[in-house]
Amino acid sequence: MTPPPLTRVGLQLAGYTRPGVPDRLLFNGVAESVLAAERSGFDSIWVMDHLHQISTVGEPEEPILEAYTTLAALAALTSTVRLGALVSAVGFRNPSLTAKMITTIDVISQGRAVLGIGAGWHDEEYRAYGFEFPAVRERMRQLEAAILICRSMFTHGTDGALNVPPPIQHGGPPILIGGGGEKVLLPMVARLGDACNLFGGPATVRHKISVLHRACADVGRNPDEITKTWLGTAVLADSEWDLRSQLERLAGLLKLSPSAVRGFALCGSRSDIHEQVQAYRGAGIDGIIVNVLDTANIAELERLGPILRAAMEA
Repeated sequence: MTPPPLTRVGLQLAGYTRPGVPDRLLFNGVAESVLAAERSGFDSIWVMDHLHQISTVGEPEEPILEAYTTLAALAALTSTVRLGALVSAVGFRNPSLTAKMITTIDVISQGRAVLGIGAGWHDEEYRAYGFEFPAVRERMRQLEAAILICRSMFTHGTDGALNVPPPIQHGGPPILIGGGGEKVLLPMVARLGDACNLFGGPATVRHKISVLHRACADVGRNPDEITKTWLGTAVLADSEWDLRSQLERLAGLLKLSPSAVRGFALCGSRSDIHEQVQAYRGAGIDGIIVNVLDTANIAELERLGPILRAAMEA
């Protein structure tokens, strides 16, 4: 029996900056946004696993919260949404410790944790915090080893490392592997992952999913067992002027042209976004995960959630 998708509509918390809000009150605003998203039809919440802000979101000096302590706090506040990092850099933490941390979040949330993990890419951040940043081949080897260790920890521990209490979810939290590399990462998803996360427009996504299907065939696995998710930005606009203004802001962050950004964002009116979501569904996506330009805009989250959910369920 094919399991249900890990998520249909997720919200990623990327930027934490809230103008006029002191750092000591930062989490209060985060909690308000997350609870609004949960009420509004989002079924998963994701945080970036970065230790300082990345250039496509903001300036390095902007406030950012550590991923797993944030998820643990959100686990105690929420009641229905799944919770995970999108995605953890494998070199940031010992794999057995990672398994213990995500298990703890699973216990706090009563079975809603997801382990999102990837090979890591932000070399400046690695070096700033004293982590080694090996070549990509070694990071891929570390990633595979970490996934296997976490699987073992979820069920019976490993090499004397105990994981008591065990996860609430049978077999442990599902594992989402980030990245769309066709030679190593997608075959790794086929062998070891419960979910993957992809970027790009519908044509790019369709191609990546076809690669994943071939990799599943090579190992005798049903690709329907793997939740295929897409990550992008949602821009809900009430007018063409409003849309153009928001796309220009997003393009500036990503250092791309507004027309390029428009090719892989969900943007425009309710009907525009519905049509764009349907294109991703047609490309093979099971769940969409979006960030927004302003997570403090509660009214926008409350409008956006039902639109995305209706589009995914159509």
